[in-house]
Amino acid sequence: MSKVDLSTSVGPMHLANPVMSAAGTSGHGAELQEYMDLSELGCIVVKSLAHFSWEGNPSPRIVGAGPGMLNSVGLQGPGIDRWKREFLPDLVSSGAKVMVSVWGRTVEDFAVARASLEDVPDSVIGIEVNVSCPNIEDRSNMFAHSAAATREVMKQFQGFSRPFFAKLSPNTHQLIEIAESAMEAGATGLTLINTVMGMRIDTRTRKPLLGAIRGGLSGVGVHPVAVRAIYDVREAIPDVPIIGVGGVSTGLEAIELILAGAGAVEVGTATFVEPRAMARVLREIEEWCEENSVSRIADLIGVAHDV
Repeated sequence: MSKVDLSTSVGPMHLANPVMSAAGTSGHGAELQEYMDLSELGCIVVKSLAHFSWEGNPSPRIVGAGPGMLNSVGLQGPGIDRWKREFLPDLVSSGAKVMVSVWGRTVEDFAVARASLEDVPDSVIGIEVNVSCPNIEDRSNMFAHSAAATREVMKQFQGFSRPFFAKLSPNTHQLIEIAESAMEAGATGLTLINTVMGMRIDTRTRKPLLGAIRGGLSGVGVHPVAVRAIYDVREAIPDVPIIGVGGVSTGLEAIELILAGAGAVEVGTATFVEPRAMARVLREIEEWCEENSVSRIADLIGVAHDV
């Protein structure tokens, strides 16, 4: 038996351990259960869903980028109602704790998504509101690039029966203001960060490699960006509950995000090359705590600020 207490809380959301999947990297349901016991993870975050089905962007959608990757999948998904019918039951039967990631192109889309999730079972313990998506209602590229737009989206979830977290973009110099606006609108907490915008060009054809031209960079290369963003937001809003994500491929990288201020961490791109990555990262966190005489993982949250 381990002597380490791995349980943690992100606001009112209690987890058996801090390891979660990142939206968009483990499918819509229980696809990874053949590689690990999903009930032993802190939480499974499903691929972002809208209240409507969406086919996503043109191919190619994924290209390599050094040790990471660029993706322009474009939020492809079956829609919330079909997801509840066809994908959620397998997650429930796996024993996993579930977080639903939602997106939309208008504020009303988010309102409809919220209404569609009112009847989900108790195994759905939270909602991740992906405001790092295109906003067709104003001139900002994303909701998360505007404090006002982020505030309006998060207002749609006020009074929701489960904790809800705003997933923010690092592609803005106004991250603190936008984080504050999300919290002022009633968000339970924040998920930091989403991908960093990037692009690659094929030197043979001299054309962009991605079908949508630009995409989101993920993987170990964005980890320092995630550490900085989490640290900055925790410094500005000391009590804010944070789920950290960005370039976590080892237990040490997970610990770093926790020290910066995250109460839990999401593992994403690493699962593309190693489907068991989440289980390994959890094991490495536990081993690090044992080696460093840490008896409670929760005692590490935000410790880097104690200087």
